[in-house]
Amino acid sequence: MKISRKATQQNAAPGRGYLDGQMLIAMPAMSDERFTRAVIYVCAHSTEGAMGIIVNQPAQNIKFPDLLVQLEVIPAAERIQLPGRAEDVKVLKGGPVETGRGFVLHSADFFIENSTLPIDEGICLTATLDILKAIARGNGPASAILALGYAGWAPGQLEQEIQQNGWLHCAADPELIFGQDTDMKYEKALRKIGIDPGMLSSESGHA
Repeated sequence: MKISRKATQQNAAPGRGYLDGQMLIAMPAMSDERFTRAVIYVCAHSTEGAMGIIVNQPAQNIKFPDLLVQLEVIPAAERIQLPGRAEDVKVLKGGPVETGRGFVLHSADFFIENSTLPIDEGICLTATLDILKAIARGNGPASAILALGYAGWAPGQLEQEIQQNGWLHCAADPELIFGQDTDMKYEKALRKIGIDPGMLSSESGHA
């Protein structure tokens, strides 16, 4: 597993699009099983495509402290000495693209010149080992999640999926992105836009 030392600007579509900084919520009609009940934070969206991070699918059998040891950010002996904030960082399956790369979504109180990509109102994306080292030392961002991989859309693809009732969207908030209870994020996102999850069906939106 490799964490890129380069920023992710090449993956994010240039310029701001109308869903930058929004949350996508998968509809029951979503045909791609990789996105079943997915909640995705949109990092970039423009005429050139879209890129986002799934925030409610935990990576199986991977804990953040163990990942720091695997990547040689810290020696194994220092694992038990990590600050509490590092212990709380969730490792998530960020999407099906470049699953061997790590992307840290985090609060804007941490910034690395030429590496951190500001997204929207207090949320940033960094994909270098430097942020992992900072978290391990206790001087990283106040809030962070580490996503393995990301979700990507070709030009016009996301708009088409929305028109086909694949996605709803809502405003982002820190709890939806960084909250510890990943199992409840889908319901919380739906309720945020006034939808009772129990009222949705796989045929929702189809005439």
